[in-house]
Amino acid sequence: MAAGQRLFVKVTRDSLPQVKDKYPFIYLERGRLEIDDSSIKWIDSEANVVPLPVATLNTLLLGPGTTVTHDAIKTAVAANCSVCWVGEDSLLFYAAGFLPTADTRNLKMQIEISTNHGKSLEVARRMFARRFTGADLAGKTLKEMMGLEGHRVRLLYQEKAQKYQVGWKGRNFTPGKWELSDVTNQVLTAANAALYGILCSAVHSMGYSPHIGFIHSGSPLPFVYDLADLYKEPLCIDLAFALTRDMAGRYDKHKVSSAFRQRVIDMDLLAGLAKDIPDVLGVEHARRRRK
Repeated sequence: MAAGQRLFVKVTRDSLPQVKDKYPFIYLERGRLEIDDSSIKWIDSEANVVPLPVATLNTLLLGPGTTVTHDAIKTAVAANCSVCWVGEDSLLFYAAGFLPTADTRNLKMQIEISTNHGKSLEVARRMFARRFTGADLAGKTLKEMMGLEGHRVRLLYQEKAQKYQVGWKGRNFTPGKWELSDVTNQVLTAANAALYGILCSAVHSMGYSPHIGFIHSGSPLPFVYDLADLYKEPLCIDLAFALTRDMAGRYDKHKVSSAFRQRVIDMDLLAGLAKDIPDVLGVEHARRRRK
């Protein structure tokens, strides 16, 4: 290459990091996302400027007081980085931007499975089987399995309360009345919302739809809620009771966000999703049978 010439390498979707290789999320509030020399920068309320490597991020969670330029959204989408709008400290999940995917193969497969009653029920059984280790779910209807799950979760709450010596009166959250919930419920709500944001962005990135579920229905993001139940015990429920004891009755959003993010990283959630979604949908089972 001649002196003074620059080598340009075209960046394509295939050359970008896959979901499993990305950092899970960054939460931002009270600032502005802009473009700086074809990359995204974050300007906070004190005029500090932070460059964001969006190509290596799975999702940006935008909290209150954030603004974003049109070019910043274009750059994030080109880097396959989702953008989600959430409440303070990821307290509530409001909306997610849709990412264009390379093809519709995964979406078509998801639709075909969901419209086949037998296959759809098998997906639900595989999801429930991950929470009921060793249980025989053959022949169980969706309603019966949902009943078993409800009982399991109630017992799980009680077990965690005893383990961490925390008082527990049940799951309680009223939208718009955050202050009425106890600390454990506040942490649960915040952690759940952050988990939904991560899952929604990952589902979009892999070409699936968050709107086509197999257990949940009648809600905006049924597939996200289906998947969330696979990870809530370590990421949300156990965390909520552990932090309630550590925070001694005073909710600390910074501690909640930091602890939740660390658990997501420690369990390598994104890599797990890349394997778990095809597995619960039966894709891995089909491949093994063809060999």
